[in-house]
Amino acid sequence: MAADQAQADIAFPFEAPSLFEPPPQFARLRENCPVTGVRLPSGDTAWLVTGYAQVRQVLADPRFSRAAAAAPGAPRLGPAAPERSAITTMDPPDHTRLRRLIAPAFSARRIGALQPHVERLVAGVLDAMAAAGPPYDLVEGLARPLPVKVICKLLGVPQADRTVFERWVEAALSVTPGNRAKVEQARAELRSYFRELVARKRAESASDDVLAYLINAHDEDDRLSEDELLALASTLLTAGCQTVTTALANGAAILLRHPGQVALIRRRPQLLPAAIDEVLRYTPGPVSGGTIRVAVQTVELGGVTISPGEAVIPSTTSANRDASVFPQADTFDVTRPGNPHVAFGPGIHHCLGRGLAQMELVTAFGGLIERFPGLRIAVPEEELRWSSGGILRALTALPVAWGEIDDRGDDKHADAK
Repeated sequence: MAADQAQADIAFPFEAPSLFEPPPQFARLRENCPVTGVRLPSGDTAWLVTGYAQVRQVLADPRFSRAAAAAPGAPRLGPAAPERSAITTMDPPDHTRLRRLIAPAFSARRIGALQPHVERLVAGVLDAMAAAGPPYDLVEGLARPLPVKVICKLLGVPQADRTVFERWVEAALSVTPGNRAKVEQARAELRSYFRELVARKRAESASDDVLAYLINAHDEDDRLSEDELLALASTLLTAGCQTVTTALANGAAILLRHPGQVALIRRRPQLLPAAIDEVLRYTPGPVSGGTIRVAVQTVELGGVTISPGEAVIPSTTSANRDASVFPQADTFDVTRPGNPHVAFGPGIHHCLGRGLAQMELVTAFGGLIERFPGLRIAVPEEELRWSSGGILRALTALPVAWGEIDDRGDDKHADAK
């Protein structure tokens, strides 16, 4: 059965009832039809994959191609086609070549060397937070500036340009129908920005940052084209800013909605890395749930035959709530053992900056929990607002207060869900 025969009445993406829970349609589809046809805002059709096993298969199976999803005329979710020169839309061997090229920039050694800088940045935020007093907006004070400063340091991008490229990044990630011109203009402006920055760096003395490394790989070693250099820089900046900002803002809110769990982390700091994994599993991800791919061969998936040319959307958001893999999947549990979440994605396109993102989250959340006993959301939840129209939904503000320690014991399910 072709996708367009199965999805006439199912429009996707789904509307989420709140920032803190995925759309209920995901649970129904996982139970009854883990691979189902849907209609996209572009008018195209696709197979939506919601079961954990099927999502992992799509993400790891080379028969589901990212390059084919970026080809002219391919089904698409957003208003503009994906950029074909981006590493995120490449298949091997081009993807393998660029991945090997950039991987050393995100090695454990380089991330470890960056950690003292991140710790100083977080300490500065927490000092400013303590001096200002409650209520304090964690989005404006922490979630937005921290990832930008970190990725700018890593890439070698002037932080003074933050307000300029933040606007481009936000526009480039739009999925609102009719925004094609806006998306394409933002991409072009971001590319132009990096073209000028690369020219300035070539004229300057050598520096030890990722952008300088990429320039050398182009100029001296001929390991990537100029177009690939600019696309890679744009991709790293976009991912380093937006995804970590979203994880910090939404993750902080998830933690603060579960004060018993925060109290447990305060008493047992060794739980913090596992708590970050649970935050990533539990927090709803992209509005689409995942990144679109196109089949290049016939594939049997979840009892459905996927034909060449048909689009597939593997929903990591849905997979991370699959009760067959995560017992009591709708419960937030920082002691959850062996958490095999797919927030970073398996397969060749797994998140390159995973180690950096985890380090930022551990440092930020660890500092907040240690320094601000009784940290809590300072407004009724119904007053919280989140951004709309983009691939990622994030809180636009998160006012917090602190004071008395909320220590209600370590019953991990006392404040579940």
